[in-house]
Parts: sequence; C-alpha cells; structure tokens
Amino acid sequence: MDTRSFLPEWHPQWGVLLAWPHPDTDWADNLNEAETCYTQIVQAISQRENVLLLCHDAQHQAHIEAVLGKTAQVHFVQMPYNDTWARDFGFITVMRDGKPLLLDFTFNAWGGKFDAELDNAVNAQLATHPLLTGNALETHPLVMEGGSLETDGQGTLLTTEICLLNPNRNPTLDRTAIEALLHESLGVERILWLAHGHLEGDDTDAHIDTLARFADPQTIVYMSCDDPTDSHYASLQAMEAELKALRQANGEPYRLFPIPLPAGIYDEGRRLPASYVNFLIINGAVLLPVYADESTDPLAIAQMQSAFPQHQIIPIDCRALIAQNGSLHCVTMQIPQEVVSQ
Repeated sequence: MDTRSFLPEWHPQWGVLLAWPHPDTDWADNLNEAETCYTQIVQAISQRENVLLLCHDAQHQAHIEAVLGKTAQVHFVQMPYNDTWARDFGFITVMRDGKPLLLDFTFNAWGGKFDAELDNAVNAQLATHPLLTGNALETHPLVMEGGSLETDGQGTLLTTEICLLNPNRNPTLDRTAIEALLHESLGVERILWLAHGHLEGDDTDAHIDTLARFADPQTIVYMSCDDPTDSHYASLQAMEAELKALRQANGEPYRLFPIPLPAGIYDEGRRLPASYVNFLIINGAVLLPVYADESTDPLAIAQMQSAFPQHQIIPIDCRALIAQNGSLHCVTMQIPQEVVSQ
C-alpha cells in the first residue's frame, strides 16, 4: 500500500536548496543587491544546517565562494538554470511508507510567463547528486509550484483557487481532477481553498506562500490590510473572513496571527509584492523578509515571535528580491533530514 505524508516546513531539516543569481538572468540589473541578500540568507541557514547551492559552472562557483567565504555547510552543484525561484521548481518531499520520495512536478514558469526549460530539468539532475542518490524521484505531468502548497503536516493542504485552478497551469483539469491528483501525489486528506487574496506585482497568480502560512497545525499567519484606501484592502479583508471560517480537522477554528501589509514599495510606478508571510522556517529559527519599513517591520517581527515562540526570528532585508517579484520563501526549498543520509 502506498501511504504518503506531506512533510511540513517545520519538520527537521538537513538543509535548504537555493540557486545563486547570475548575470544571464533578470537579476543582471541589481545583481550586487541580490547577492547581498543571498549572502545573508545563506549565512543564516548555514549556522544551523546545510545549504545545497546551485551555480552555473566552476567560474560561477569560484565567484560565490569569494563572496561567501568557504564553509563546509555549503554544498555546490553546477548545472544550468533559467532563474533562481527554487521554491517553485525544486523537488517537494513526501514520506512514502517511511522513506522520503522526491516529487518532481512540471514547472512552466507560472503559466508560461517566462522561459523555464532549464529550471524544469533541475530535479532530474539533482537526483543524480551523491547527496541525493539514495532517494526515489517521481515525475509528474501536473503543473505545480511549491509556493502554491502549504501543509500542516497532518493531512491538511491550504492553497488558492486563483493559482491552482488557473487555466494557464492545467487547462484540461477541473477542481475535482486536481484535488484527486493532490490526494494521490501528496497523500493529503483534505484541501482548504482560499478564493480571495492577491498581491500586486506577483507573477505567481496568488501563491499561498505570499498570503497565509501554517506556523503549526493549529496556527495560521496571514497578510492583513486595514487601510480602505489600499488596493489590497477588499481582497485581503475577504481572505481574512475566509480564514476565520476555516476549521481544523477536529472542528476547532484556527489560531490566527494577522501581519500588516507593508506600505507600498514601487519601482517606476509599479508596486512590488512585499509580503512578510514569505518567510522560511529552518531548524530553530524563522528567516523573515523585511523591507526597511519602520512602521510595519517591527510589528511583523513581534507577531512572528508570538506565532513562533520557540524559534529565533531572523530579519532579512529582501527589497532586492521583491524587485524581481518574489521574496525569501520563493528562493528557497527545504530538504528534510531523511533525504540526505550521510
């Protein structure tokens, strides 16, 4: 019998997968700022666990080593890739009959918005790496990104209709068919759908990891907006009402922690998708994206500390990342400890 369990982000980790920016991507115009942000992320992670770091070639690796300084906790993998959004093209780990299974869903760059051929080939190459060869890799034709999936680790999946039901992903599949595939591939028992919520400037069609996240099986942290003049007000108010109506498997409501939307950050008149909910849970800490907003950054840090009382909250300035329409969680994918045996 094929029994599966979709591991939550707070499950003990061996490390985190990242892909370092390079000049042949959209990062070219703000590469220095991006590398500063990546350096802070890698340093914070490597103090507690490992980093599996994609780079283009030996020259690129040498450059990164010069930026980071050598550390035994950073493991380089040289391969081509289009961009650096590891959350969305990296493998998703489930446990199958007590052993890790790496799921390789199809990545089409959020509905064909960008070139993704190289990114979509990353997992097949990673599966041959000495650190990962002990694991089975299961490839799926279903178009799916890691940022669109949020689990409590107890059989519940939280996601958004705007993304998963968007015809730019799986145009021949309706909700029933997609739910069946999610049950089968991830082993989830129930799916909670949000119909509302979005961020301006977001390429992902409302990924759940920009809007609402589990802090533990009973707790959800979410973006909120109390300013009626903000363009996000109606959508995030409606999402908040949906979250208040959701119930745990035992029928109890969720404990909810609202985090205020940062003040608008603009690039040539375009609002950027700044979200505090795009955080990364690692062993004993939470890496929290912040945006040099003196009014909301401290509130976000305080709320996150309340939601994660046993974790250290580590703020990371992610203004460079939102310039390319993503943030901290988007560039990372956790690797559970069972995946790497050595």
